[in-house]
Amino acid sequence: MNQDLSITALVLQASLVVQVVMAGLAITSFTSWTVIFGKVFGLRRVRASNEEFEREFWSGRSLTELNTAVGQQGETAPLERIFASGMREFLKLREKRLDAGAQLDGARRAMRASFQRELDVIESNLSFLASVGSVSPYVGLFGTVWGIMHAFVGLGNMTQVTLATVAPGISEALVATAIGLFAAIPAVVAYNRFARDIDRIAIQLETFIEEFSNILQRNAGVSATGTTTVTQGSR
Repeated sequence: MNQDLSITALVLQASLVVQVVMAGLAITSFTSWTVIFGKVFGLRRVRASNEEFEREFWSGRSLTELNTAVGQQGETAPLERIFASGMREFLKLREKRLDAGAQLDGARRAMRASFQRELDVIESNLSFLASVGSVSPYVGLFGTVWGIMHAFVGLGNMTQVTLATVAPGISEALVATAIGLFAAIPAVVAYNRFARDIDRIAIQLETFIEEFSNILQRNAGVSATGTTTVTQGSR
């Protein structure tokens, strides 16, 4: 009963297949935590930059001035890029003297395409967390089953089996399941949290598209030399 049953000893004493499973799960867990922290700060930046642009958008500045300012910035928010794509298409079609419906439809299509691109970027690596959360427990269970099989094969060669001889083999096998759960649980929790946050961002982007489309509709058909402005009261 004096055998070392610490986690480190159990990992080192495990069979090669179980050790490979544990190593893979450990690498997966480290990668998922890297993705989680990256997503936390990334989504926080997206929300902050979107809110800052919304305040500027509804501050009463001219849309042409705002469009020029957005074009001169280096790093922009998703809302800014959606605004720029819609405004650029709207001005292009207005210069061609197309009817008001064509101007609005073109701007909406441009904003929808930009919205989908932004959403794809925001959702990046989310599928990885979903895969880690769903697959890791089964990978850990595979390591456990293999370890138990290996332990029982070794016990078959013994004439007398006691708890002291069974415990190390079973324990080292169960460590694989524990590591699998350690990798899966944070990934599942983070995935659910990020999915909810991304849904809120998507709603914010879609709401902005509808509000901006209403503004463009009021300005559709105006001559290309006209000034398009927006004030708080236009919301």
